[in-house]
Amino acid sequence: MTTVPVGTHIHPSCHLESHKIPIISTKYKQSSLSYSKKVSCILKNGAKTSYFRPCFDSKGTRTTVGPSANASTSDTAVLDTAVSDDVIFRETYPLQRIEKVEGKILIRLDSGKDDENWQLTVGCNLPGKWVLHWGVNYVNDIGSEWDQPPVEMRPPDSITIKDYAIETPLTESSTSTEADYVVKIDFNTKSSIASINFVLKDEETGSWYQYRGRDYKVPLVNFSNDDDNTVGIEAGFAIWPGQFSSTVFQSKDTQSEDENINGNLKESVQQKISLESFCEEHSIVKETLVTNSMSVYMKPSEASNHLVHIETDIPGDVIVHWGVCKDESKKWEFPSEPFPVNTSIFKNKALRTQLQQKEGENGSFGVFPLDIETCGFVFVLKLNDNTWINCMGNDFYIPIPKENTVQKVELPSAVSAEDVEVSAYTDEIIEEIRHLLSGISSEGKQKTKSKEAQELILQEIEKLAAEAYGIFRSSVITSPEIIEEVKIRSATGSGFEILFQGFNWESNKSERWYVELEEKVDELASLGFTIVWLPPPTESISREGYMPRDLYNLNSKYGSIDELKSLVKKFHKVGIRVLGDAVINHRCAHFQNQNGIWNIYGGLLNWDDRAVVGDDPHFQGRGNKSSGDNFHAAPNIDHSQDFVRKDLCEWLRWLRKEIGYDGWRLDYVRGFWGGYVKEYMEASEPYFSVGEYWDSLCYTYGEMDHNQDAHRQRIVDWINDTNGTAGAFDVTTKGILHSAIERCEYWRLCDSNGKPPGVLGWWPSRAVTFIENHDTGSTQGHWRFPGGKEMQGYAYILTHPGTPSVFYDHLFSRYKNEISALISLRNRNKIQCRCTVNITKAERDVYAAIINDKVAMKIGPGHYEPDSGSQNWSLALQGNDYKVWEAS
Repeated sequence: MTTVPVGTHIHPSCHLESHKIPIISTKYKQSSLSYSKKVSCILKNGAKTSYFRPCFDSKGTRTTVGPSANASTSDTAVLDTAVSDDVIFRETYPLQRIEKVEGKILIRLDSGKDDENWQLTVGCNLPGKWVLHWGVNYVNDIGSEWDQPPVEMRPPDSITIKDYAIETPLTESSTSTEADYVVKIDFNTKSSIASINFVLKDEETGSWYQYRGRDYKVPLVNFSNDDDNTVGIEAGFAIWPGQFSSTVFQSKDTQSEDENINGNLKESVQQKISLESFCEEHSIVKETLVTNSMSVYMKPSEASNHLVHIETDIPGDVIVHWGVCKDESKKWEFPSEPFPVNTSIFKNKALRTQLQQKEGENGSFGVFPLDIETCGFVFVLKLNDNTWINCMGNDFYIPIPKENTVQKVELPSAVSAEDVEVSAYTDEIIEEIRHLLSGISSEGKQKTKSKEAQELILQEIEKLAAEAYGIFRSSVITSPEIIEEVKIRSATGSGFEILFQGFNWESNKSERWYVELEEKVDELASLGFTIVWLPPPTESISREGYMPRDLYNLNSKYGSIDELKSLVKKFHKVGIRVLGDAVINHRCAHFQNQNGIWNIYGGLLNWDDRAVVGDDPHFQGRGNKSSGDNFHAAPNIDHSQDFVRKDLCEWLRWLRKEIGYDGWRLDYVRGFWGGYVKEYMEASEPYFSVGEYWDSLCYTYGEMDHNQDAHRQRIVDWINDTNGTAGAFDVTTKGILHSAIERCEYWRLCDSNGKPPGVLGWWPSRAVTFIENHDTGSTQGHWRFPGGKEMQGYAYILTHPGTPSVFYDHLFSRYKNEISALISLRNRNKIQCRCTVNITKAERDVYAAIINDKVAMKIGPGHYEPDSGSQNWSLALQGNDYKVWEAS
């Protein structure tokens, strides 16, 4: 499969050497896109044929395995139909690129019928499915979190988003003086509303539009400590949907140097101001995905050894940045003359040739002569908007036949994609897996291989599988670095792990949590847990540990460093491995800079403001732009800085050695690129690691969509960015379980392909399933599981693939015996993270499945009994609307 990343701004000098491992992870949400590559070849008998290389959709499902019955000549329309029979190489590549369209957001404030009633109009002049995501602040609110407006203020068709926002669709404008799409919000000036906050969302692309990286804010009150009373658009900020803040706002008598939680927090007296009408326009750029194609074919030539022809239907100027390879290393070298027309030399390392425009039609073409010593033609495309297009993260590479003859490919009589492996690299992966499997088999016969050695081999196979998975799902790179060939670690443990979250939001209150938890270690071991997740260990501005400051100070509100070491040692003694909660997206500062901004650090990691990202104006960092979503409550760490990554790698290795952690739970990984996580995991070599990639599920006017592929795609993309070195919490599965159980819509638990609809349906070995944690439940209750129905959730995750996680509050409650019984059943039947699931029923009131042909289960009030035709089933467990059977 060949897919082409788009919009990648890579300096051309980065392309001087081809790389073996493709850049991984598509970032596009259009999950239905799939590609195939048509390859022409000559059989031994001289007959021409074509076949299609495997075509995979965004879920990794093979969709084409041979010539399509519906295929037409349009598949290769770009290629000149007059190409002669002496073509020795021909391929057509689908090319994807981002097309940018500029537009305007209109914001207007008008007085209504009287001085009390006003109207805010927000519009956009670009086509799209626009939605206003908005909320308000009330007078005397502390902090910047949104609230929902009163009901009478909400326009028609508005829906509520949890308890903090409203979403209102924009409709086509009826007047020519307004934007094409508008929404109007009426409000009364005598209300207690201090400001209206909003962002604009395009539901067609999933893009959010803000004001300079922050929310739009229309102030309706004035702060007495401000001199500027101008009424207009100001930049504010709020906690984003799906992001849970750990901010703790202190009272005046406790604020000191710790007041850098959110900049300098000051309580101000808010006063009503005299509103004035205004109208402002703000520029936006909408990005849409455009698909083009490129055809490449090669012919022998009398004047030179070979001629490479390139044709594409991309409009505008297209430049081919190219070189040649003299051997099999695929290293770029400077070509020999003659050069094509419109060719310039780039730094004596490569050539740049502008393709010639086709007459009377869109697109361009070029012809490239190659000398007899050339082994390969290597190139990338550069568009006039400085967009670079390459092939799966690598350069396009066209091999040159060693002899000036037609290339012949031996194919079996029944040609199919499964029988033809074009990529030698995937051949190597398959061969390595076969070798490892034969090693298990031969050693097993000799009965000399230990369990630990077998697990090591299985882990090596897992690494290779992760690498192969990355090949099939590769298309877009969003970071300027090129991923080099590296060793891949799976960090999934043995596959039989059962995780226990060993704390809740209140665990810090006693300040001796480590000691209290140590008393429960033996009980946790007897229940069958294999891994425990401990709270953040570092000194922190917030008691809970999620606003860390001095990373090397491990005396926290949970206990001392010595108590932590004792606890970890006790867990190891009973065979339970320990995960540390690593908060490395953000870090609170020790000191203020010359502008009074908290962005200077102390302690052993005494960074300056270069360690803070440069695109969060609240903390005025001098680093690069963030590689993820900013967490506005604290300075976001710039992981692109070499010194930052070096220090964090050393810190993680120190924690492994000093404390004895076996792996990591990574907090708020949406905030930085998964490629950096790969580096941290390779440096610290965890036994198990899992990231918190928390993202809002897909809703249409308040109703959860059945298809959540776009949501789980984003999680899988992040795992891909890490090269499979970390798993991720399966937020998709939690959300779908919520809706299915709460609304009695159990049909939601089966996707369109008959598989589980969460991450565990696509990549189960990297899915950590859960129904509650310290954010969603406990005393925070941001997204609490339907009350009284928790055991249905556990009956699902403890019988299904993935790595299940049990929350502290649930285990030490009335559910303990039921959870314990489910864990025993899982271990007894050797259910592990990669087991198979056969969904036998997914209807309104019941969901049922058979796992590994050993366990059958059902949840929901509806009736289900497993078919006893091929198996004898005995009821093992049952509770409130759930049952579990074992094969006898």
